[in-house]
Amino acid sequence: MKWITREHPKIDRIACPWLIKRFIDPDAEIIYVPFEQVIAQAATLNAIPFDLPGVEYSHYEDHCTFDYFIKKHHLKDVALDRMAAIIRGADTDRHDFAPQASGLSAIFLGLSQNINDDYELLDLGMKVYDGLYTWAKHLHQQKHTQAPVEQLLLEVYHKYLKQSHTKKAPEWTKELKEMIQDQLDTNMAMSLHQVSEQLEINPAYLSREFSKYFENLSFGEYIRKMRIEKAMHLMDTTAYSLTEIAYLTGFSDQSHFTRIFKKQTGQIPTVYKKNNQKK
Repeated sequence: MKWITREHPKIDRIACPWLIKRFIDPDAEIIYVPFEQVIAQAATLNAIPFDLPGVEYSHYEDHCTFDYFIKKHHLKDVALDRMAAIIRGADTDRHDFAPQASGLSAIFLGLSQNINDDYELLDLGMKVYDGLYTWAKHLHQQKHTQAPVEQLLLEVYHKYLKQSHTKKAPEWTKELKEMIQDQLDTNMAMSLHQVSEQLEINPAYLSREFSKYFENLSFGEYIRKMRIEKAMHLMDTTAYSLTEIAYLTGFSDQSHFTRIFKKQTGQIPTVYKKNNQKK
């Protein structure tokens, strides 16, 4: 059976082939192609696409494609469940899912930078996941630091020195903030679906996680807030009419702009502009 996915794999797109070949289809052929060619090539090659939006084998909510393979093929193995938490955390930048997730992410980010050939990376990745499975199956309770002094030092670290509990924002939040900033010079025509495609993140996951890193606002609320702040800046610094400002900030017309502006600020744009001119 042939399985096809996006090129330049890192974590999930190596973990899934490992799972396929070790537990589902030992003779499977894994194919990597550019993102925009996956669906067409899947039809041509009679291959099953995985790990991209709109196909069956993909992300669902906060679960990654590796999770779906386990569920779909009824793989009952506690070691695979342990691996799934680590892979999910690494693949979605949610390292709170498992303490080993950050290490797995670091390993494959480094390997993908050093190895340009996807199939060479897959061969090496198969060995990495073999090792992770052995750990998850037989060694997960074994500690590297067994000596009393080492253990005492770890206890001191965890109790007294590890003060920060602030969760690090995922990498995609930085890229998304840059995308939104770039849009400030246009009419802010961004949708959640467009953003999720550009970031290559499941839209359901992005929608759920967005508010945690963007002022506790939903995607739509945050974009509206940014539009209104830009509109206020234009009213303060330019001679544009309200109709022009409505267009420049991505509103369908002046009445739509007025309604959202009042909801956001408590006053209509003409009153805001008049009061600001008096200052």
